[in-house]
Amino acid sequence: MEFKRRGNPCSFSSFSKCVTKHLNLTYHVDFDSHVIKAKVALTVEVLVDNFTSLTLDTKDLKVSKVTANGQAAKFTLGPKHSFMGTPLEITLPFDLSRGQHVIVEVTYETAPSASALQWLTPEQTAGKKHPYLFSQCQATHCRSMVPCQDTPAMKHTYYAQVSVPKELVAVMSAVRDGQEPDPQDSSRAIYRFRQPVSVSILYHFLSISPSNHPLSSIIGPRSRVWSEKEFVDKAAFEFSETETMLKTAEDLAGPYVWGQYDILVLPPSFPYGGMENPCLTFATPTLLVIAHEISHSWTGNLVTNKTWEHFWLNEGHTVYLERMIGRSMESEQFRQFKAMGGWKDLQESVNTFGANNPLTNLVPNMNEVDPDDAFSSVPYEKGFALLYHLEELMGGPEVFMGFVKSYIQMFAYSSVTTEEWKKYLFTYFKNKVDILNKVDWNAWMHTPGMPPVKPQYDTTMADACIALCKRWNTAFLQVLLEVDMKTLSTHQLIEFLSLLLQEDPLPLSHVKRMQEVYRLNALNNAEIRFRWLRLCVKSKWEDAVPMALKMATEQGRMKFTRPLFKEVYNFDKYREEAVRVFIAHRAAMHPVTSNLVAKDLKVDTGKST
Repeated sequence: MEFKRRGNPCSFSSFSKCVTKHLNLTYHVDFDSHVIKAKVALTVEVLVDNFTSLTLDTKDLKVSKVTANGQAAKFTLGPKHSFMGTPLEITLPFDLSRGQHVIVEVTYETAPSASALQWLTPEQTAGKKHPYLFSQCQATHCRSMVPCQDTPAMKHTYYAQVSVPKELVAVMSAVRDGQEPDPQDSSRAIYRFRQPVSVSILYHFLSISPSNHPLSSIIGPRSRVWSEKEFVDKAAFEFSETETMLKTAEDLAGPYVWGQYDILVLPPSFPYGGMENPCLTFATPTLLVIAHEISHSWTGNLVTNKTWEHFWLNEGHTVYLERMIGRSMESEQFRQFKAMGGWKDLQESVNTFGANNPLTNLVPNMNEVDPDDAFSSVPYEKGFALLYHLEELMGGPEVFMGFVKSYIQMFAYSSVTTEEWKKYLFTYFKNKVDILNKVDWNAWMHTPGMPPVKPQYDTTMADACIALCKRWNTAFLQVLLEVDMKTLSTHQLIEFLSLLLQEDPLPLSHVKRMQEVYRLNALNNAEIRFRWLRLCVKSKWEDAVPMALKMATEQGRMKFTRPLFKEVYNFDKYREEAVRVFIAHRAAMHPVTSNLVAKDLKVDTGKST
C-alpha cells in the first residue's frame, strides 16, 4: 500500500515531500452549532524538486477555500477511510524547489461530531451554568480539528488566536500571549497563544470553559493548577508536590525546557488519566500521581516517537523515568513494588488481547489498525520491562539513567524510531556491545505475548499483600481484623486487590465479609474503588452493580470505564443493564471512550465508514 511505503500507516500526508514548520491558527468557537469556524496557515518547507502538490490529513472537515502564498489553489477531498479520515489533495498554482517555503492557508469548519472535540453542556460541568469544550488529539484526532500532517513525526511551532463568548476563557498547550475584545463582535473575546518550541501535532490542545472556571491556585514557582472552582482547593492539595517532582526529574533527565508547568483539571468525562501537553498538562480529578505526566515533558514532548508503531519509546521511557522519580522521592523498594504492579497490568493486557495477538508486540504493525484500538498497557509496561532488563545488564539504575539522559539530550526536539534508539544504545554502551548482542531483540520487539525475560523484582513491599491475598483465598475464613489493612499503604492496598482480581472469583460470602471488615465501599480513592467494585461484580454481588455502573459513567477515564462496563456485561443477569446504562450515557462520553465501550459491549458504534 502507498501508506506503507511512506513509512506511516496512520496518515495520508505527504511528509516525504514536505514538512510543516509553523501553524498560524484562527479559531471562532461556536457553542450553538458545536463547530469551530477556522483558518489555518501552514508554513511548509519543500523537501523535493518540482514540488506542485501536497496532501493533508482531514476528518469530517468542511473545507471552503485553499490558497498558496495568497493565490487560489485547487483542492479535492479524497474518499473517506474508516478511521484515517479523508485526504485533502492540494495542487499549487506554481512549482517549488527543494528548500523553498510556501504558506498554505485553508479556510474550513469542523463537524459537530469532530472526534478531537468534546462539547459539554452546562449540566455536564461542576458549575452547571456554562458550556465547556476541550480537545484530545492523541492519537490521530487532530485532523478532525485542523487540516495537518497528522503524524507524531511532524514537529512545529504555532501561534493561535481564539474567539469565544466573553463569559468563557480559552487555554491552550502554549504560552499565553494576551487577550482583547473581539473587534468583530462585542459579545466575544479573543485569546492569543504562542508555542515557540517545536511540538508534535498530537500535543495540540484547546480548552474553553467558564470565566469563573479557570480559578487557579499557585502550586509552585512555575506552576498553577486550573480547575472549576468546585475542585480548585482539592486540586491544589492533590498536586502540591509538583515542583519537587519537577526538580527531581530535572536532576535525572536534564533541564525542563517548557517554561511554565501548569495543570488543568478537566471535567470527569476526559478519557485518559492525563495528557502531557507542553506548558499545560491536563488531568482528570481521578489522577493521583502527576509524576508520569511530568516525565512526558522529556520523553514524549521533547523526544517523540516518529510513528505510532514506536509508541513504546514515549511510554516505556516515561514509565521508567516516573519510577526513577519515585525511587528518589520514596525508595528503591517502592520502585520495585510499582514495577511488579506494572508487570501484572501487562499480563492483564496480554490476556485481554490474547498471547498471540500482534498488538501485544512492543513494536506492532499498525497498517490498517486504528491506534485507539491498539491502546493498552503494552507499550508502557513491556517497554519498561525491556529498559529495566537492560538496566540490570548494563550495571544498575545510575548507569542506565545516564544513558536515558544522554538519549533525551541527543534526540531533543526531534522524533525517533526504535532502530534509531537501538543504534544509539549500542553507541553509548560501546564497551558492552557483546552483552547487548546477547539480548533477544526479536523476542522483545516483534513477538507477541509476555516478554522473553521476567525480571526478579524485590518483593519486600508486595509480600504483605501476597500474604493477605492468600488468607482471603483460603476455604475457611479466619478471623480477619481491620488491623490487616491499617498496616498497608494505599499502594499496597491497590496491589492486594489487584492480586485478588487475578485469582478465580472469591465466594460471595468472602466479599461481603471483606466489606464488613475493611469497609471498602466508603473509600473514595479511584484506584482502590475501581478494583474493589470489579472484585464485587466478579463475585456476583448484586449490590455492587449500581455502584460499578455509577463509577463507569461519572468519569470517562478509559482505564476505569471500560473494565467496569465489561465486568457488569459479563454478569449475565445484568448484561442488558450494562448496555442500557451505556446507551443512556454515551452522548455525554468522549467519542474515543464511547466508541471503544460500544465495541466492548457489542453495541453498534454508530460510526460511519
